[in-house]
Amino acid sequence: MSIENFKFFKPLELRWNDLDPIGHVNNVFYFEYFQIGRAYYMLDVSKQWDWTKHMFVIAHIECDYQKELTLTAINPKVGLRITKFGTKSFEFEYIITSTNRKGENGIHAIGKSTHVMIEMQQGKSIELPEWLVEDFKLYEAKI
Repeated sequence: MSIENFKFFKPLELRWNDLDPIGHVNNVFYFEYFQIGRAYYMLDVSKQWDWTKHMFVIAHIECDYQKELTLTAINPKVGLRITKFGTKSFEFEYIITSTNRKGENGIHAIGKSTHVMIEMQQGKSIELPEWLVEDFKLYEAKI
């Protein structure tokens, strides 16, 4: 996975509370960073998206840690992209990066999650709306 494959990035504000006793971001917060990124990605990608009407749930999520992330990281950010579509689901890929003192980008973690669309009132899975698939495709332009 390469940083260049991602169009969308959301800057991250690391908090003292995110650190563990070793002084780096605790593993559980990477999933929170993924969640923060998803919210802003959806707002950026689709003007039709309405959280009160259209929702997806996580069916699977994973994270591979590459390099520790500390409070002194320069320009930490999370990148997201859509990589796959099913009939009722889609997949996000994530990358968490920062810049070192030489101005080079470094990768701290990569991840993946599968999401299933649901109908909010009945709580049942539904097919991905065509307009949402089109919004994703237009935004990513590589799918």
